[in-house]
Amino acid sequence: QVQVEESGGGSVEAGSSLRLACVVAGSSIGATCMAWFRQAPGKGREAVALLDPDNSTRYADYVNGRFTISQDNAKNTLFLQMDALKPDDSGTYYCAAKRARGCGRLWSVASSMLTYEVWGAGTQVAVSS
Repeated sequence: QVQVEESGGGSVEAGSSLRLACVVAGSSIGATCMAWFRQAPGKGREAVALLDPDNSTRYADYVNGRFTISQDNAKNTLFLQMDALKPDDSGTYYCAAKRARGCGRLWSVASSMLTYEVWGAGTQVAVSS
């Protein structure tokens, strides 16, 4: 059974950086699609960044070069480096994995939370202005 657990959230000022981590258990991180999602209070859960097993990455438009998704295979850990944080980046950040090998060719599929079977409990990010 695959399980994921996030860490690294916190309260920071606008312009600061945070690095989120997601430890994966029960599967090799390089064998499946991994993703970061986020959910602001009162809003739906949206995809932030995706990492395919071939190491290709995709990001939501609003990231605009500020975030980087990566993985450490030796530690079986997924990361999200977030720089130049804005108050709009506040919310709960979730790590997710698909049992399918790839994330999906189309962004509309790859970014849909409905296609991910494994979720962590989330880590809170609060960015003040």
